[in-house]
Amino acid sequence: MSDIVLQTNSLGMTFPDGTRALNNINLTIRKGELVSIIGPSGAGKSTFMRSINLLNKPTEGTIMFEGEEVSKAKGKKLRLIRRQIGMVFQHFNLIKRSPTYQNVLHGRLGYMSSFKGGLGRFSEEDTRQALNILRRVGLEEQAFKRADELSGGQQQRVGIARAIAQSPSLLLADEPIASLDPSSSENVMNYLKTVCEEDGLTSIVNLHQVDFAKKFANRIIGIKAGEVIFDGSPKELTDGIINYLYYNK
Repeated sequence: MSDIVLQTNSLGMTFPDGTRALNNINLTIRKGELVSIIGPSGAGKSTFMRSINLLNKPTEGTIMFEGEEVSKAKGKKLRLIRRQIGMVFQHFNLIKRSPTYQNVLHGRLGYMSSFKGGLGRFSEEDTRQALNILRRVGLEEQAFKRADELSGGQQQRVGIARAIAQSPSLLLADEPIASLDPSSSENVMNYLKTVCEEDGLTSIVNLHQVDFAKKFANRIIGIKAGEVIFDGSPKELTDGIINYLYYNK
């Protein structure tokens, strides 16, 4: 069985206003990799990530996910694909008035009928799993607190727990530490890496902070003006490449 989880071939994205956001992206992501995507604001990092789970439909090229071409998926097929791709958001996207464990349970909605999901009828097993995942990210004691009673770093760990509850094969995290202080950022990235390693989970993480990318990722992809200009290990990411990525016009 192939260990390739995701493959993009000549992937391109042109928005209706003519803006060219992605150009000829050819990448292969393998099982168990923690890949960090870096680059300046407006480089196309978030557009690329949103194209993977088809929140943005690419205008060119193909996306292979677990051996299946998915770039034109619709309806039920699209829902099944998204169920296999967990997402961690920059601004957490939690239901602030709901208890922490309930937010984690929302990761199971893709496995339920819309009727049961709408009523919040989660099984005892799902609830046990949610509490177990919260323990894994160090939030067992916060399980019954409202989400808005938690710190920013804790809320982001709830976001990770919710994504893990989906039982995904690929985890996407779009600037997950952008709004956090350095200590909370370190905490969140430690938990993210640990959970991914324990579950053999493939993850792609957009980061502005190059130092965090070098510390936590085992592979770094640099994107500038919609194109991949670096793909290698943290040790291969030189100061010269960083300067070209962020400062050369």
